[in-house]
Amino acid sequence: MRILFVTNPFRAHLYVQVPMAWALRTAGHEVCVAAPPDMAESVAHTGLPGVSVGPALRLEEKMANAVPGDQPMRMTPTDPPERFGPCDPRGLRTGRSAQSDYGWDDPHVELEDFTAGVRDVFFPEETFDDLVDFARAWRPDLVVTDPTAFPGAVAARVVGAAHARMLWSVDRVAQLRAACRSAPGSGTDPLRQWLGPVLERFGCEFDETVALGNWTISPSPPWIWQPEGVHHLPVRNIPFNGPATTPRWVFERPARRRVCITQGISHRDATIGGSSSARALFEAVADLDIEVVATLNAHQVGSVPVPDNVRVVDFVPLNALLPSCSAFVHEGGTGAFAAALEHGVPQIVVPNDFKVEKWGGPLAMGLGLERRGAGVYAGNSSTFTADALRDSLKRVLEDPSYAAGAARLRTEYTSMPGPNDVVPALERLTARYRTAR
Repeated sequence: MRILFVTNPFRAHLYVQVPMAWALRTAGHEVCVAAPPDMAESVAHTGLPGVSVGPALRLEEKMANAVPGDQPMRMTPTDPPERFGPCDPRGLRTGRSAQSDYGWDDPHVELEDFTAGVRDVFFPEETFDDLVDFARAWRPDLVVTDPTAFPGAVAARVVGAAHARMLWSVDRVAQLRAACRSAPGSGTDPLRQWLGPVLERFGCEFDETVALGNWTISPSPPWIWQPEGVHHLPVRNIPFNGPATTPRWVFERPARRRVCITQGISHRDATIGGSSSARALFEAVADLDIEVVATLNAHQVGSVPVPDNVRVVDFVPLNALLPSCSAFVHEGGTGAFAAALEHGVPQIVVPNDFKVEKWGGPLAMGLGLERRGAGVYAGNSSTFTADALRDSLKRVLEDPSYAAGAARLRTEYTSMPGPNDVVPALERLTARYRTAR
């Protein structure tokens, strides 16, 4: 088979696809990765063949002045009780939202906002024509897309290829579309309004498989919330860190308990705001008897004084670092989450306040970890305090039940089918959904 992977312009999203792409390649299939020109170097570093499609996006310029633009999770005394989320260990309502609340007040507005962001920032009109031209020449049997990479869905329809989406976490698109179908009234479908005319230019029509694929590869554990009504094919997310050199000290046994703090690569690449501040992070750990490894660059640290117990490194592969860690503080990135599960490390999740991220997985991760006793959802980045993070860290480090919970999740997670295991299923599904040519 020929399999075309289509990613959006973030390394973190590309990295979710890489292990699956290599599993297909080592099974004897041809693989190619299509991405915006801005991603060409990152694709090359995966060792996979790649092709640039569409114009350069210059995402850093577009996003540098972006603001979270997100209201707090809406919780009022008049909301129904089931909207008040989970209980804390004492059985008290926390007042926090649950993933199923996404778009509950007006999903049509949320879907319109999502569609506009993807259309205006990620995939200009030229990208569709360029990718369709390539697909017509290369003739893929299967197109695997990021859930936001709609040009890949159009290209698959035009050339008669099977279409599978590959999530990075929660199936946010399916969740919104299901909510819109069941919401009162008859709001317009902005995704159809955008993609319908594009498909018509190629002699095709819009239907729900353009939005949701023939099936969906889901690299999340089964306890991460997913909407119903979608064919999700579960696969274990094998963390891919990209090219890096690992310093020798990472492999040495730390003298004190080691804690890693990271804010992920997507926001650093695009210089987007909304992350928790380095000052608050450092204040939280300065007086604790731990060794902290903070993977922050100079821009993220700025002029904030670095405590004596903090080692700041621009980047270190989490797969190498986390085995020596007793706790891990992060913003709910897919790669960070998967690496911590793989190595059985208790997690403290501080979701970024951009709603496209908060509802895309970090919230579900944090709450899921809490429910299973393997971590803490410490609050969102704009509202959490150094005191809150310090308390969360002390709780995770001093209560052995968190390490035991993380160890249980590791056993569960590593028993999930890996990319090599699901290749036969992808072959069968491709044969089922690929149209005659």
